[in-house]
Parts: sequence; C-alpha cells; structure tokens
Amino acid sequence: MRDELTWRYARHLMMPELGAEAYERLQAGRVLVVGAGGLGSSALFYLAAAGVGHLGIVDHDVVELSNLQRQILHATPDLGRPKTKSAAEKLRALNPEIDIVCHQTRFGEDNAAELVANYDVVVTGVDNFPTRYLLNDACVLQRKTLVEGGIVRFSGMAITIDGGQSACYRCLFPTPPPDGRVKCSAETGVFGPAAGIVGVIQASEAIKVLAGIGEPLYNRLLSIDLLQMDFAETPIQRDPNCPVCGKHPTITEPHELEITSSSCRECQAGVRHRDEHWDAGRLGDQ
Repeated sequence: MRDELTWRYARHLMMPELGAEAYERLQAGRVLVVGAGGLGSSALFYLAAAGVGHLGIVDHDVVELSNLQRQILHATPDLGRPKTKSAAEKLRALNPEIDIVCHQTRFGEDNAAELVANYDVVVTGVDNFPTRYLLNDACVLQRKTLVEGGIVRFSGMAITIDGGQSACYRCLFPTPPPDGRVKCSAETGVFGPAAGIVGVIQASEAIKVLAGIGEPLYNRLLSIDLLQMDFAETPIQRDPNCPVCGKHPTITEPHELEITSSSCRECQAGVRHRDEHWDAGRLGDQ
C-alpha cells in the first residue's frame, strides 16, 4: 500500500481487525447501493471514506428541495441534478482513489440480475416494497450479501442477509403489507438523523462483510427508536418454506411485485415519492 493510502486509512489500519489484509479485501470489494437518498447518502459516504474500491450507485431520480433535510450527499446547488451524478461528484472529491459507477436507471426486474451479478454486497436504500422484495430475491438467487435498511418517522431497522445461507427478507416478511397499511413520508414525516444512523449501520455491515471481520446482522433484526433512544434486537429464523430460500423454492427468477394502491393521496394522484418507507407496525413497539 502506498504511503499516501496508508496515511489516508491510518485510523483504521492501526486496529488489528482492519489491518493490511483486510484493506486489500476492501479495496477489491464491490458494493452496489440502490438508492442515493437518505439511507444511500450516508452509506455511500462511509463506504467511500473507508476505501471500498468499487462503488455502484443506482437511482433514476433528481435532487429535490425536500431531500436536503436528510440526504447528505446533495446540496442546494444540486437541485434538479440526477442523484447519481450529485452523489458521485461528492464521493470522488472525498476519495479519488476509488472507482464509482453511476447507474442512472430504475432498479427493476429487467436489470436486477445483471446489476446484482457485478457486485459482492448490495445495500438497500429504496422507497417501496416491490423493490425490496426484488432486491432480496435477486441477491438470494445469486448468493450475494444484501444489507437491508428502512426508516419511518423516528424508527428504523437493519438486517444483513447472506443470500441462500441466512434468513432472508421473505423469511421475515413473507408478504407485503395490505394496501393502505403503510403511509409514505409525505404523510408521516421522517426524522433526518434516522436516515444517517441506519445508513451508517448499513455501511458498517458492508465493510465488515467485505473485510471478513466481526459479526454481521445475520438472522438478527436490529430496530431503533430515536425518540426514546432505544435499540432492540430480534432473532430471525430461516423459514424452510420460504419461496426463494427455502427447501423447495418456487421463485427461480427475480420478478417485481405488483402493488396497485396506496393510502397516500399524492401517490394515488401519480406523484412519485422518493423517501424511505417502512411498515413500523411490523417492527414491534415502534
């Protein structure tokens, strides 16, 4: 490792867990972050700062004023710019030593398998349930690691999925919530720091997986309540009847779920919301 890189990563390299061998794995590692919003911004920042060698950013949206309360990679001059370009510009300024690829597209069933195939770890920063299930299925089918996260109001969650080895998103939530159950952030609001905290947890998980250190959140759901400053962990068991990772899987290709209605009046009117959704009722006392 060059002297300049040794100095850049000095505060990590001095820890035995993140020595030279671990850093070689990080520099060779490939992480795809789907969504450059609240969760994705925080995760991307710390992945780039840590020296993950190859980052992919998937997003089809542009920066809007309401994003800036929590999406830390974007600033007022970026309004109207594609989020991928805005994010990549900041990350390259932070760490020009890494490779960043912008995928200015919507993550869907037509490109899910191809996008996931090119990366070791996938980080979720999406705003809807069909994409969450699609990401899960694509990662399980290709035996990739998925770091899942979500926020709503003051609450958040995170779980890491070792595709085909640990409990997956469908083991935790076999079906999406009933229509009208989950409201979007335009109705409920979202506490800005929640995006930062969960996104940083996701970055930490991805770094641990790539470096081969610590205990990732396999078979464990971490939930947080920032209003009460409460962190809780729930063990999750792999479901032998899971349609994608169970003993007799029925899902053999990634397909996008169809959810046709929403409780949000603006969503019903065709307005796209780009904030992080999560079914708080499924997280327990959130």
